[in-house]
Parts: sequence; C-alpha cells; structure tokens
Amino acid sequence: MSGSASTRRRFMLAGAAGLSVLILPELGGCSSLPVIPRRPKPDREEALGWVRHLDGRTTLYIPRVEMGQNILTALKQIVCMELGVPWETVDARLHSTANITRVRATVGSESIKDFAVPLAQACAALRDALATGQTQGQLEVVSRPLEDLRSLQGRSAPPVRVPLEQGLAIVTGAPLYVADIRRKGQVFGRVLRAPASPELASTPSQADEAAARAVPGFVALVRDPLLTAGGSVGVGIVARTPGALDKIEQALALVWTVDSAFDQTTIDSAIDIDQRLAASPRRSHQVHDDQIDTDGAWDVDLRFDVPLAAHAPIEPRAAVAEFDAQGRLQLWVGSQDVFFQRDVVVKRLGLDEKQVVVHGQRVGGAFGGKTICTVELEAAVLARAVKMPVKVQWSRAQEFQLGFHRPPTSHRIRARLNNGRLQDWWHSFASSHILFTAAVLPPWLQRVTNVIGDDGVARGATLPYRASARRTEFDLARLPVYTGPWRGLGAGPNVFAIESAIDECARQVGSDPVQFRLDHLTDARLSGVLQRVAATADWKQSLQSTPDTRRGRGVACGIYKAMSYAAVVADVEVEVATGKVRVLKLWCAHDCGRVINPDQVRAQCEGNLVWGLGMALIERLPVASSQVGATSFLQSPIPRLQDVPPMVVTLVDSSQPPTGAGETAIVASAAAIANAIRDAVGVRLQQLPAREAALRSTLQRP
Repeated sequence: MSGSASTRRRFMLAGAAGLSVLILPELGGCSSLPVIPRRPKPDREEALGWVRHLDGRTTLYIPRVEMGQNILTALKQIVCMELGVPWETVDARLHSTANITRVRATVGSESIKDFAVPLAQACAALRDALATGQTQGQLEVVSRPLEDLRSLQGRSAPPVRVPLEQGLAIVTGAPLYVADIRRKGQVFGRVLRAPASPELASTPSQADEAAARAVPGFVALVRDPLLTAGGSVGVGIVARTPGALDKIEQALALVWTVDSAFDQTTIDSAIDIDQRLAASPRRSHQVHDDQIDTDGAWDVDLRFDVPLAAHAPIEPRAAVAEFDAQGRLQLWVGSQDVFFQRDVVVKRLGLDEKQVVVHGQRVGGAFGGKTICTVELEAAVLARAVKMPVKVQWSRAQEFQLGFHRPPTSHRIRARLNNGRLQDWWHSFASSHILFTAAVLPPWLQRVTNVIGDDGVARGATLPYRASARRTEFDLARLPVYTGPWRGLGAGPNVFAIESAIDECARQVGSDPVQFRLDHLTDARLSGVLQRVAATADWKQSLQSTPDTRRGRGVACGIYKAMSYAAVVADVEVEVATGKVRVLKLWCAHDCGRVINPDQVRAQCEGNLVWGLGMALIERLPVASSQVGATSFLQSPIPRLQDVPPMVVTLVDSSQPPTGAGETAIVASAAAIANAIRDAVGVRLQQLPAREAALRSTLQRP
C-alpha cells in the first residue's frame, strides 16, 4: 500500500470471484496541479555516468529513449569511435531511473544535437585515463574543441558502416517492448471510460457488478480517483487473461452520464480564421508585428485548413507495474520520458522517489505522442489495488480516442507584390495548444499560459523571406479534443501554408518558384539546400502530361527550430478520371550540421517525407459523437508502401556542429507535393488532405 494509505479509507470485499476495490479521495480532494517535466541540459560531467568500463568491456546506458530513430546505434558509434574500441566490446542498454541521473525527455530532434558532444567529451576523458593505466578513481572531463573529438570529425573520410543496434532482435521477435514484459503472477488491467472525449465530464451511472464478477478470470473491479483523466472518471477492471477483460467489460454493461456534446462543426468553428478576422483584425499572439495596411487590395489572398491528425504509432501504448514486498514500485514503460513517469506516479500515489524505479523499453513509434503519463499511472493504480503485477495495454481505439493529437489549424495568408518582390505579408492563423496541452493542464491553468502563447503552435511560422513588412499572428482555442506535440509540432502545418502562399506569389509575378525563393532568402544555409535539391532533381526538366493524367512539379523549403534546413522537390501525377494523386518521386536536400551516421539521417529524412505525403494526401482524424471518431486505421488511414515513391536524399556537407534531423524535412514535403498538384492541375490545394472529388471536378470541367 502506498505511503498515503493512512489518509485514505479503503474497502475490500473478498470472495471467490475476486475483489471489488473502492478508494475514496483524500480529504480536500486530489491536487489539480499537474507535474511539470524537469528537463536539465546535458553536460560532459553528467555524461560520465552514462559510460562504464570494466575488464576491456564498455557499457553505455543510452541517455535517450529508443523509439525507432536508432539513437542506440548513433550513440554507440560515438563511444566506439572516441574510445577506439571494437563494436562488439560495447554493450548499449536502454536506461532506467536507477542506472543514470535525470535526463530530459526524448523530444525536439535533440539527441545528437545536445547529447553527442557531452558523450564524446566524456569518452575522450575515459580514453586518456585508460591510456595511462587509470582504471579507478575520479575522472575530470575537460572541454575539447570539436576538431579534437574523433567521433565528430568532418565528413571528408568515408562514412563508417555499423550494424543496426537491436536490428536482429527486432526482426526475430526478441523481447524489446513493454508488451513483451512478463512478470510472475502477472494479471491484466483495463480502465473503462465513457464513449466521449476526456475533455468532457463523464461518470458511470449504472453497472452490473454481479455479472462482471461471475466471469471466469475476474480479479477485481477498481474505483479510484486517480483513474480520472481530465473529466473522464474511469473504472478499472483486472483479469487473469486479456480475453477475460473483454468479457468482463461486456458483462459490466456500464451506462455513462456525459456532460455536454460536440461534433466536427464545433471543432471547425472554434478555429475558423475568417470568423476570427471578421470579429477582429488582430490576433492574441505575434510572431512578426510590422505595421501593415490591412484594408488595401491584395495580390495573393489564400485560406488554408489543416485538420486534426493522429500520431498513429504502430505500437499502442502499454505499461507493466509491480509492487514488491517492501512496497517499492517497478514500472516498465514505453515512454519518451521515464523520469517524468516516475515523477507523476510518485506524486499521485504518495510515494517517495526512492520507492519507484521506471524501466524504459524500446518504443514502437511515438512522434511526440508518448510524453505524458496515461497508461503508466493506470497500471500503477491497478497494481496497488490488487497487490499483483498488472499489465495495461491500450487498444488502437484507445490510442485514437484517449491520446492527444496534432491540432487543426486555420490560416489566412495575404501578400502584396511590387516589381516582382514581396512587399507586405500578413499571416493570421488559429490553432489549439501544443506545448501547453489540455491533456495535462486544466482549463484555468491553460488560461494562465495563454498570456505567453505557445511556442509549439508558433513553430515554423517565422517567414524566412524578405518582405518590406511582415505580420504573423495567431490565436489559441481550447478544443473539446486533446491536442499536443506531433512530429515537428506546428512546423508542418505552418510551413505548408507559408510555402504554398510563396509558391502562389511566384506564379503571380511569372517567376520560377526556385528563383523567386532564392531572390527573397536571407539565410545562406537555406539557399544552399534549395540550390542543391534543384540541381539534384534537374528542376528545369519538363514533365509530360497525357489525356488521362496531368503531371506537375513542386518545390518547398524550410528551417526547423532555427537549426536544421531542408528543401524538397516533388513530382506528382493526377488521374483525370478519378482525381487520384500519385507522388512519382521526391528529392530532398538536408543540412543538419555534422553527420554522425549518414544512413540514419537519410532514414529520418525519408520518414519525414512520408509524413508530409500523408499530411498532404491521406491523413485526417475525424470527430463524431463527442469524441474522436476513429477506432482503427480504416477511419484514420496512414500512408502504405504502395503510396511511397522513390526518394533521393542528399546530405549537405557541413562543418557546423550537429543539429537535429528527426523532424526537419516535414517542413517542406507536404508543401512541395501541394505545389506540384498546383502545377499539374492549376488548382491550389487549400484544404488538407487533398480531396479526389474536388480535383476530379476541376479536371473534368469544360
């Protein structure tokens, strides 16, 4: 029982069929203040704790979460190169809260940018110590210039080819993920919730508990205030087998009371930028704030709408929780931040930090969606109630309906041109919260954060092009569905809108889209990737249409977090009879500073290109009946292999320190595809994803 058990009243009804567990709230109720993530900056002294050397072997505790970006391989490569030791003598292991000191969440494309240099510095110090025969004692890590670090030299030498760490284990089905965890005496749990968004208040009003307890395999029915998520009061069930959970849920026949309702029109109206402009020409938050005459005529005036979209990881989230005889909690998670999981369960369950160890497992896709504590707290609460190890595994429907998603955005961009150049730029948009997500913050606290805005929503909205005057501003609206970080945060939707409008400006003045951009760019590295991709794709090459198909070519470019650069060229084909769009080929030029492992950076770029393809052509998360309307990939599809075209990724040589590659190319891929559709059929794609019926109607118009 937790350390706070003495302040609770606990009722258990024991019987042959199992337990009913009711935990009443503490006097005064549970605190509504959320746990705030702590994200310390890594340094070379901390990095010493990531590496241990004994008897000719080195153990590296990876200070990042492995979620498919292959940071296990990249950081192990740094250790091998810096120490000058063979690959097979280094054991790379995922970290827990017990084997390294606190590190910040694996987010923001920071793993190489912020962790590679401290790790290399620490390994260089260890190398020097071993060379002098020192095998014990305290090491001092001195700061060395990048040129003195073997693992961070320029790319003049051929790239080192290394095996994919855990690659064989993945394809052979070795136990790597939370779902693979098996504990002695383990049972299975689920938290039942109303068929409504957790943002709405909902409570159970009727249940057939006798029928549920009669189901073979029933262990417990758990009611605990800690199972409340947002406004959703949850009811926990525990069973001997996963199959029994389904039967118990059916037998329990819960009836729910839900306060209020909404549908897709509620979402659309809340962020409709034209409605907001009609009410007021100014938004609450500014990115650029130059004085502009908003009443005059505009040469380009476009609206763009980007819908709600899911993270769609292949692995639905799961957690396993176990309390030992001393009351210590062991928790296995597939999270982007194991230390945050510890902080949450420590606070919510009233435990001491030393009583909780969180073990990070390999994550089967996250993309920003597995940063908060959800299934992990559910597993811990159920394990405490039944005093047995409990695994909680979310279903695909729960992933869609209980997680947070990319917020929808609505944009109005207006531009004036003068002698072929940008004169005035006005970008006004509305969105919901990203960094200050409603999945964590209650309404009153989110209103407090609205004073400072939301940098996640603003990401990518800075115009990289010269203009005489620029105004970029946005509003935030709390929606009845949860929104939050999604790969690239606001960068994908914002740069899609910007690059689409810039492309239209180029067409208005009869300028080549690549040259128009180059004429307005102020950043040499962005110009560099744009020129490189144009050369690689042979930009001036013409595409031939046929009576049955229309072909077009588009380009887009962008900067991610003021540190990494990408430009993309896309070729597309649109069928006249159906309006179906097929991407024929994608080219990408990418500059993220010094590259540790070229193969992995190319893989990250390819992933981002596919995400951009999905954003432009496929992905949209529907809302219906007061909740996310998707329960499977049928209702919220993602790109399939048949949708993925040939891709050519060119990495730009750079002497700059390494920066992030995990999200960069998403700033350009969707816009390049949309601009190619504009080139093919003469219609600007303003609502995502592309609608085949609308394109077909345009193509078949007399």
